[in-house]
Amino acid sequence: MGRVNDLILSMAGSNVTLIPEIAEHLISSGGKRLRPMLTIASALAHGYQGDLHVKLAASVEFMHTATLLHDDVVDESDMRRGKSTARTIWGNQASVLVGDFLLGQAFKMMVEVGSLDALAILSAASAVIAEGEVWQLAAAKQMTTSEADYVAVIDAKTAALFSAATEVGPVLAGKGEAERKAMRDYGRNLGLAFQLVDDVLDYRSSLADLGKNTGDDFREGKITLPVILAYERGDAGEKAFWRAAMESGENDDAALARAKELMQRHGALETTIERARDYGETAFAAAETLPHSPARDAMLGVVDFCVDRLN
Repeated sequence: MGRVNDLILSMAGSNVTLIPEIAEHLISSGGKRLRPMLTIASALAHGYQGDLHVKLAASVEFMHTATLLHDDVVDESDMRRGKSTARTIWGNQASVLVGDFLLGQAFKMMVEVGSLDALAILSAASAVIAEGEVWQLAAAKQMTTSEADYVAVIDAKTAALFSAATEVGPVLAGKGEAERKAMRDYGRNLGLAFQLVDDVLDYRSSLADLGKNTGDDFREGKITLPVILAYERGDAGEKAFWRAAMESGENDDAALARAKELMQRHGALETTIERARDYGETAFAAAETLPHSPARDAMLGVVDFCVDRLN
């Protein structure tokens, strides 16, 4: 991961001063580097001996970083990982364009690796992530969104990159479809668990824990699983509250307090946690098929880490 971080900083360089400034702002802001770590771990767990996994890991992190830059513009977010977002410092236009630059650098590194299969996996994920973003935008502030709709959105928006990041490991190691499928399943279910835990933390966490303002999802009118469950289980008056809060923007601090109370009343957070743990167990089982190694242990540990953030 030290080599990955060095490559990330190198590839974020440019003669256009604004590009490394914005890239460095987000890259150095304390992200967990989960996705590139999974690429490294997956390759090593399958016995890969070369160094091309470093470039693919950096590509994965650039894809993720570009998505964050674009997300913050779409969501009009002011805080990311406990720091002001790039858009609040340099503006929306610069954030979007630097995100595009990072995507370009990601694909450049993918091509340099020379694996058409790895390129196909990561480029397909890039398209799926964009579809998920558009889908989420279309569903924003719509209380008609169902649990199945929401899972489909986060499957595309979040889980697709986790899945691709892990699947390229066995590809580099020359493994077959069985190994690739196991890693797809691991990454997808880990990504779903990760996102659902984030959804819960938005209503249970502090700024220090989450790296953004607690309740941001609520204030932005984001329809997440706890909201969907509380709405579906509520009476007519409660449903009217959710429509006013999420669709009409009546989401001040008093409304946020009531939202939390309704989630507590109807067990919405607990059910979301149960879903996250179910996905986590599926991911854990997929990684257990790997031969015993420190890399395998790391992949199992990531599952525990993602779910244990709730404790």
